[in-house]
Amino acid sequence: MADDAVENEEAQGGGKKKMIIIIAAVLIILIGGGAGAYFFLMGGDEPTTEMVDGETLPGEEVEPEEQEAEEATVGDAFYVGMPRPFVFNVPGYGRDRLVQIKVQLLVRGGENDTAARKHIPLIEDTLLTVFSSSNAEKLSTNIGKQELRQNALEAVQKALEPIVGNSVVEQVLFIGFVMQ
Repeated sequence: MADDAVENEEAQGGGKKKMIIIIAAVLIILIGGGAGAYFFLMGGDEPTTEMVDGETLPGEEVEPEEQEAEEATVGDAFYVGMPRPFVFNVPGYGRDRLVQIKVQLLVRGGENDTAARKHIPLIEDTLLTVFSSSNAEKLSTNIGKQELRQNALEAVQKALEPIVGNSVVEQVLFIGFVMQ
């Protein structure tokens, strides 16, 4: 009986030690996570300064108006999705291939987004013309796909320039590409 009492005390003492270790580990994780979140969310509030040859010039801060004007010229990125994928045939060795391409357009600024959405039928026609003029050998390589993407961009910009007054589209993105 005395042995049972000693074993119970040791088991309870070991259980208490384990509980203390677990609580300490949880507290350390919570404190570390809180500190990390604080530094992540509160960091980056330092004023922007000019850099000359990799060195910051003290006292020469970029004016907020200049920074806002710079951001306004670049504009926010908008992605204009074509309502349906392009499906077309291309000639290939031995037989024609069926190709399906899902496209989105990258435009900058709200005005360009509105203009691109307004002229989706023209953009679709231009893209289908460019896509169907390709062949299966080119489309089976990455270089051929990049070339097709670049040709599509140039054609869309050329088609929109006379109507809108600027190139509107910055990139043509293939979000889905299947060739059978």
